[in-house]
Amino acid sequence: MTDAISAKPDTRMGDLPSLYATLTKMRLSILVVITTFVGYLMASGDEILWLRLLFTVLGTMACALSANALNQVFETDRDRLMDRTKGRPTPSGAMSRQHAFIFAVILGYAGVFTLAMLVNIYAAGLALGTLLLYLLAYTPLKVISTFNTIVGAIVGAIPPMIGWVAVRDSLEIQAWILAGILFIWQLPHFLSLAWMYRDQYAGAGFRMLPGVPGGETITSEIVLLTTLLLIPLGLSVTLSGLAGVFFAVVATLLGLGFTWYSIKFLLKRDRRSARSTFLFSLLYLPVLLLAMSLNRQIIPSDGLVVVDMNPDAAIQPRSQDE
Repeated sequence: MTDAISAKPDTRMGDLPSLYATLTKMRLSILVVITTFVGYLMASGDEILWLRLLFTVLGTMACALSANALNQVFETDRDRLMDRTKGRPTPSGAMSRQHAFIFAVILGYAGVFTLAMLVNIYAAGLALGTLLLYLLAYTPLKVISTFNTIVGAIVGAIPPMIGWVAVRDSLEIQAWILAGILFIWQLPHFLSLAWMYRDQYAGAGFRMLPGVPGGETITSEIVLLTTLLLIPLGLSVTLSGLAGVFFAVVATLLGLGFTWYSIKFLLKRDRRSARSTFLFSLLYLPVLLLAMSLNRQIIPSDGLVVVDMNPDAAIQPRSQDE
């Protein structure tokens, strides 16, 4: 890194909040925190420890901001080659790499420390593992293999588990269901985006499935398959006792809508259909999480199934009155 430690001399201090928000992908980080919040909420049952929730959210947010900022630091040179990303703080020169790096490292340390000291070591471990997986596996894989999308989806599936383990100190089957939904959702979400910008990704040296020979067709097929999988995954939330019938109806309708756009994408394979699929993915997740949260609170499930991670323990239903 040859940049100066501070931002560019002509960058005003008043511009820094906006630059930091772009550097850390603030909107994406907020979505990560929302999934963590939902994981915490669903694990809490009738009693919510609000102060622990606050520390869980703050710690996870700091780690998410750190990961996104470090990713941009490492990909600065390639981001300069893409119209979609060349305006970001480090590729555009609005902020130096060293400035961004130091800021990101401080955030990462603060996030893991907050979770370890004020939540529990399990949440801190998952957050640290997510941060390392994102930076040491996903980021370098983007220029090596199309498998990077799978690794990225694993990274994105962990935040609700952080919320869950912050409450229960263990990962029960319901936590894995929540993570499964996040994992599967990311595939049509990102692949439809990658399809739209496949030429830019290829020009910058990123290995994305839509940009390899035959990848456009395979991408549309995977998008359809994964949106179909979201329907039974959504129903499994109700079957596991985490939410009621209302959520099952909402999840099914959302899944059918997502599938409809995916079918159109498979048949047309053009930018318009890819964009429609991507935009619906942006609607799908927040509505699903909202319905899940409301149904859990308003229509409590009877007999939430709790899986003790002790191999000698049996699976027992937990009454809402406990």
